[in-house]
Amino acid sequence: MRNGNRNGQEPLNYIYGRIPVLEYLNSGHVYDIFLQNGFSEQKIISAVKQRKLNPKYVTLEKLNILSNGGNHQGVVALIDQYKTFDLDTLIKNAKQKSCPVIAVLDEINDPHNLGAIVRNADAFSIDGIIMKDRHQVQLNSTVYKVSTGALNYVKIAVTNNLVNALKKLKNEGFWIYACSQNASSAYNEILFDRPTVIVFGNEGKGISRLVLENCDFFINIPMYGHVESLNVASTSAIIFSRIKNK
Repeated sequence: MRNGNRNGQEPLNYIYGRIPVLEYLNSGHVYDIFLQNGFSEQKIISAVKQRKLNPKYVTLEKLNILSNGGNHQGVVALIDQYKTFDLDTLIKNAKQKSCPVIAVLDEINDPHNLGAIVRNADAFSIDGIIMKDRHQVQLNSTVYKVSTGALNYVKIAVTNNLVNALKKLKNEGFWIYACSQNASSAYNEILFDRPTVIVFGNEGKGISRLVLENCDFFINIPMYGHVESLNVASTSAIIFSRIKNK
C-alpha cells in the first residue's frame, strides 16, 4: 500500500507484521511506526527506542486500514521505497563471484509467490532477481511480509524488457535455463558449473514465447505423485537448493 509522497519525494510504503517490521527497523529506514494499543513485544519496542522513533499507539481498526486488512500482528511501519538496483549494477555485482546465479521472473502475479521466491533466494544466497516493471506483481507490503525481511538482502532489478535483459546476460557469459514441465532434462542432471540464470514463468501460462526463445536450456522437476506440477515458489526452492548443493 502506498502513502502520499513527502515533500515532493518518492512515495512511502507501509509494511506490517512483527518479523518484517523488526527486520526493517534493524536494516532500513523507518519513518513512522504504529502500534496497537497495549502492544508489548519488547524486541520491537527496544528497536523503536534505538531508532529514536516516537511510536503512535492506535486502535485495531486503524491498523487494519493501514495494513489493507493484512495480518499486521499489532504493528505497521511506514518506510521508504523498496530498494532496487539497475540491471548493469546487479550483473556487475553478481559477476564478482566465480559462478554467480541470477533468477529471472516472467510475470509472477501472486505477491505470496514473489515473497516466497525472494525468501528462497536469500536462503540459498542467489545473487539477484530480475523482474518486469509491468504485467507482474511489484514489490509491496505483502511481498515484504512473506519474504520475512529477505527483501532487505536480495538484490532486485526491475526492467521493462526481459528479452533484452537475457541478451545482456548472455553477452556477459551467463547460460540461461528455463524451468518448464515440458522440458526433457531433469534439473538434477545439470551441473550448474557456469554463470547461471534460471527463468521462472507465470503461475498459469508459464514462460512467455519470446522469453523461451532466448533461453539456452530447458529443465524440469520430475514428478512422481498425482499432481502434474509444483507452484513457482516451491520450484524455485528446489532449483536453488540443487544449484547451491551440487
